[in-house]
Amino acid sequence: MDVFQTRTNRYLPATPRRANPLRIQLTESPHPHRAAPGTTAQLPRRVALVHDWLVTLRGGERVLDALCELFPDATLHTLVREPGIGTPRIEAMHHAPSLADRVPGARRRHRWLLPLYPTAIEALDLSAFDLVVSSSHCVAKGAIAAPGAVHVCYSHTPVRYAWDRTDDYLAGMSPAARAVRPAIAVAARWLRGWDKQTAGRVDAYVANSHNTARKIKAFYGREATVVPPPVECARFASAQRPADGGAYDLVLGGLVPYKRVDLAVAAYATMPDRPLVVVGDGPERGRLQAAAPRNVTFVGRAKEADLARWYAGARLLVFPGEEDFGIVPLEAQACGVPVVALGRGGALESVVEGRTGAFFAEESPAALRDAIGKVATADLDPQHCRDNAARFDRPVFLGRMAAAIAQACAAKLAPLGRAA
Repeated sequence: MDVFQTRTNRYLPATPRRANPLRIQLTESPHPHRAAPGTTAQLPRRVALVHDWLVTLRGGERVLDALCELFPDATLHTLVREPGIGTPRIEAMHHAPSLADRVPGARRRHRWLLPLYPTAIEALDLSAFDLVVSSSHCVAKGAIAAPGAVHVCYSHTPVRYAWDRTDDYLAGMSPAARAVRPAIAVAARWLRGWDKQTAGRVDAYVANSHNTARKIKAFYGREATVVPPPVECARFASAQRPADGGAYDLVLGGLVPYKRVDLAVAAYATMPDRPLVVVGDGPERGRLQAAAPRNVTFVGRAKEADLARWYAGARLLVFPGEEDFGIVPLEAQACGVPVVALGRGGALESVVEGRTGAFFAEESPAALRDAIGKVATADLDPQHCRDNAARFDRPVFLGRMAAAIAQACAAKLAPLGRAA
C-alpha cells in the first residue's frame, strides 16, 4: 500500500516591502459571481495570508488552498514551513516564513516551539499590506496588521492548546518530554491570556462552524460569520465505489490523542470479521498499532492523489473524536460513503443522522460498535451523502468567503470615508 512521500521545492521570493504611505487599492473579487446576493465583492490588492504552520496537509490546509485561489498574488506568511508539503497552489505562492522557521529542527518539532510563537507571529512585517487574512488554529490571528489595514481571521478554533485541548496536548508528549509538562502547562495558561488580549487585533472573525463561533463568543466576546470549509466535491465524486459497497471500514486523519482512534481500535477488537484500515500518521501510531487486533491495518499517510480511492473503497467512515468542524466526514460523503461519528462538535453540522450516517453519544467502544452496526444494516443511499456534501462545495466556500471579506473591508473603510 502507498504511503506519503515528502516532495522538495525551493522557497519562492517574498513580495518586496513598500515604504510609501498605506493606500487601500480595491479590486473586484476573482469570484464575484459566487458572492452573496446584494454584496459588492471588492477586495484590496495588497494581501497577506497568515497561516500558523505548514508542515502537514490536513483540513486547515484545504482552507488555505482555497484562500490562495482567492488571492493568488498574496504573500503567504507561516511560522514554520516544510517546502513541498503543500498543494501545488500553495507551493506556487510567495512565501515568507517567520524567524521560528530558522530554529534547528523546527519543522519536525514545531509543537515544541509553542511558547515562542506569539513573539514570532507579532514579528511578522505586514506593513505593506492593505488586507491580512489569517487562517488560525493557534496564534495566526495575533498577527499585527498595518494601521488602517483590514484583518479578517478565518478561525478553525480558538487556540486549542490554551483553551480546551491543553490536556490532549500534554497527553501526546513523548515519555522523555514529560519532565517539562509542568512548564508547558504554565505556558499554556500564559498563552490563553495572550490569546484573549490580542482578540481585538481582528476586524472580523469567520468561523468554520457554529461550534467554533460559540467558542469565539465565549472566549473573545466577539461575533463570527460562519463559513464552513470547502470540499472538492467534483474530485471525490469522480471516484468509483465498488459494486459490493466497499471492502473495509476507514479511519482517516492524524494519530493524536484527541482524535480518539483508540476507541476505534478497541471497538474493532470486538468485531474480528470487520476489517478497519487506518490512514494517517502521528505520535500515537506506535501505541495504537501495538494494541490493534489483526483486523486493523495501519497504512501511514496517504498520497494526496490516493485520498479519493481510500474513501471510495470504504463501506463506512469512522470519525471517533470531537472536532471543531472536521473536513474528513464531508470528503467521505462526497464519495457516497456514510459516516459514524461522535455526536459532538462539528460533526453535528456535517452528518445527517439516519440519512448520511449515525452518531454515538458515549465515548466507549460499545457505543461506537452499536452505531457501526446501525449504519452497516441500514440502506443508506450514497446519493444522499453526495447531496449533503454538495452544500459545502468549494465554489460555495469561495463565494461566501469573498463576500465576508468584502463586507469586513466595507465596514472598516466606510467610517474612514474611503470608497469600497
